[in-house]
Amino acid sequence: MSGWADKRMIVAVMLLLSAHPPTRSSAQQPDTALQNSQNRLNEIRREQQRLQAEMERLRGRVHTLTTELSNIERQEQISRRILSELDIQVAAMGSQIDRTTVDLLVAEDALAEKRAILSHRLAEIARRGPLYTFQVLLAAESFGDLISRYKYLYLASRQDRQLVSDVEALRNRVANQRNGLLSMRSTLASRRDERAEETERLQQIERQREQSLRQSQAEQRRTQQRLDQLARDEARIVSLIAGLERRRRAAVAANPSAPAATSRLRTADLGRLEWPVDGDIVYNFGRAPGPGNTTIRWNGVGIGAPVGTPVRAIEGGTVRIVGQMGTYGLSVFIEHGGGYYRVYGHLQAADVRQGQAIERRAQVGRTGGANSDEGPHLHFAIYGPEGPVDPVQWLRRRR
Repeated sequence: MSGWADKRMIVAVMLLLSAHPPTRSSAQQPDTALQNSQNRLNEIRREQQRLQAEMERLRGRVHTLTTELSNIERQEQISRRILSELDIQVAAMGSQIDRTTVDLLVAEDALAEKRAILSHRLAEIARRGPLYTFQVLLAAESFGDLISRYKYLYLASRQDRQLVSDVEALRNRVANQRNGLLSMRSTLASRRDERAEETERLQQIERQREQSLRQSQAEQRRTQQRLDQLARDEARIVSLIAGLERRRRAAVAANPSAPAATSRLRTADLGRLEWPVDGDIVYNFGRAPGPGNTTIRWNGVGIGAPVGTPVRAIEGGTVRIVGQMGTYGLSVFIEHGGGYYRVYGHLQAADVRQGQAIERRAQVGRTGGANSDEGPHLHFAIYGPEGPVDPVQWLRRRR
């Protein structure tokens, strides 16, 4: 073998000795089930925030307890779903921590073993002393001897590099697993705190639900009592008017020679009479929805007006009744003749007396109703021969 060939062989051997084998980095795969649970939890919390915002809006405006109770029940369901997802995450993190702990112990044992081997190898190298690669190769007596020496140096070098690489990789793996374990334990503690807070919140919601349920039941009882009282008062008014009409007809029958009394309310007056007070309609004639999914039957209309507002007669007639009418408070009944009567209810004071004849626009009294559910207003009703009629159809249309 020529000197030039020997030199090329030596350079090739040196390049082989200096080459490092490629290494692969291991990436930790995320826990898919845990991530899916977190996504569901985030979505549930957004729904919880929406319900809380809805509750704040309810508290800022008039609403029924039934609506609030429905919101509370939905919040209770959301809170239970959050607890369910947190339980899933706590269990998954516990299992993940157990797996990571086992992996960490295995990695620490492997690191200790590799370090012991590396320490033994370093001790051997120290006892042997420095090894000069060129001298070992140049001292070869033949090409076969050169190849054998090259194999020895290459394998020894690769084994030492692999050993150092293994120790370094295990050290990094142990450090990463320790950091990951600390992070998972911190996250687990956070999830447990969240669960404790959500449990407390659920208990508060349940207490609030029970309180709202009791209030709703009490409201329903009060509403039913009010509806029953309203029905009794309406029946009383109808009975009083029927009695007045019977006496009027009896008086006509007893004196047939007297001129027949005609009604001062004529069909020509429809849509032309002045309003008894100026104000907005707070309830209309007929059936209307009431609190707690109930229905209220109004035989008149409510006209909102401040307490003490003068109430004017829409047409002349004779005052037949001045007195308390239960739900409607102080009321005045005026007969128009021909079977027509009008009722002014929720008065603070009456300015007429029974049997008094009054003309159109005369002051009947002053509005009250401050303690009613509808606030200060006048209850205004018209009863004809066939029963109650919508009084608004007699009043002038508003522009």
